[in-house]
Amino acid sequence: MIYEVLQVITEEVNSYFEGNPVSLENIATVMDSDGNDNQNTTTDIVLSLLNMQEEFAMKNISNNYSTGTTVDYRNHKVNLNLYVLFSATNALYTEALKGVSKIIEFFQGKSVFTQANSSFIREGDMMDVEDFRFSISLYTPTFEELNFIWGTLGGKQYPSVLYKVSLIELERKDVGVERGSLITEIDNQLKNIES
Repeated sequence: MIYEVLQVITEEVNSYFEGNPVSLENIATVMDSDGNDNQNTTTDIVLSLLNMQEEFAMKNISNNYSTGTTVDYRNHKVNLNLYVLFSATNALYTEALKGVSKIIEFFQGKSVFTQANSSFIREGDMMDVEDFRFSISLYTPTFEELNFIWGTLGGKQYPSVLYKVSLIELERKDVGVERGSLITEIDNQLKNIES
């Protein structure tokens, strides 16, 4: 579901812009080891996944589901927060800044994504995308964190903006399910045991 969420975001942002300026790529591969542009990207803005973080608070939700008199026990879903970076790689600095501004403008207007309010091409890998809901919020790293991020990515810093995508649910469809039956009655009679 990680790829699918990022693809939905890419297509939604591209529909806001004229043309398709955003591509889902690794920003680190846009630069070579000397910090020069490889120009591997075919667009002006690169969307890259920087980090994933499990949302531990969601593990408190019950992992059993009852239907009738049967109870199914499953492993907890994995709930993730994704940290995504939009980097403007346009050689003209002013155009790169305009691209970053337009990204911020788009997410200011739309921060919650569902299958009902999102338009994306439902073919190929996207055919199996079912109900989803996630939200996006601006994430502002400190100067130290920003320096570390760009140092890890190769050193050259592009105009960019970082977002947190919240609560992506991952669950296997073919998971083995343990079954049991509901407790419907408690026998509270005490038996007299003779010693």
